[in-house]
Amino acid sequence: MTLPPDPGPEATPSPQAAADPDSDDIDSTDGRAESEAQRADRNWNEILQELRVTQTGTQLISGFLLAIAFQQRFTELDSFQTGFYLVLVVLAAGCTALGLAPVALHRELFRHHEKVQTVAIANRLLRLTLALVALLTSGVVFLIFDVSLGRVGAIVAGISVLAVLILLLLILPAATLSRLRRRTG
Repeated sequence: MTLPPDPGPEATPSPQAAADPDSDDIDSTDGRAESEAQRADRNWNEILQELRVTQTGTQLISGFLLAIAFQQRFTELDSFQTGFYLVLVVLAAGCTALGLAPVALHRELFRHHEKVQTVAIANRLLRLTLALVALLTSGVVFLIFDVSLGRVGAIVAGISVLAVLILLLLILPAATLSRLRRRTG
């Protein structure tokens, strides 16, 4: 099986890429001399870098959660705290699975010339991963404050962290994109 030749750096984005209404790319004709395949490769590499960050954070939180169960004080948790802890463990496992899913997708579609589709799906999976990581992070803060200070402090801390994460992970990027679209549109 022979792969098609690389169009080289002088290639321009295809009209389909520029006119794709489903694309999140604000300007697919941004002056980069790259083909649709080259753009997909670049986007895939950017997604991999972002996945590395989320996977590292998720692994640290998962390790923390696993270590808690082996602490002497774990037996002092009330039934709510134990149940909440188990929900956090499931969320951590879900974050891990979502972070691995784009890699599994890439492995399955490797050499099938479906990089654009792989990037689109991986983008959605990464967005979902970020949402779960925000829930997981605020939940861990809630649990720590609940054990340390009590339920009221936990609610305040958990909601505060969740609000900051919503601001940073959802509102700030959406506002920035909206401002960019107004400027270029």
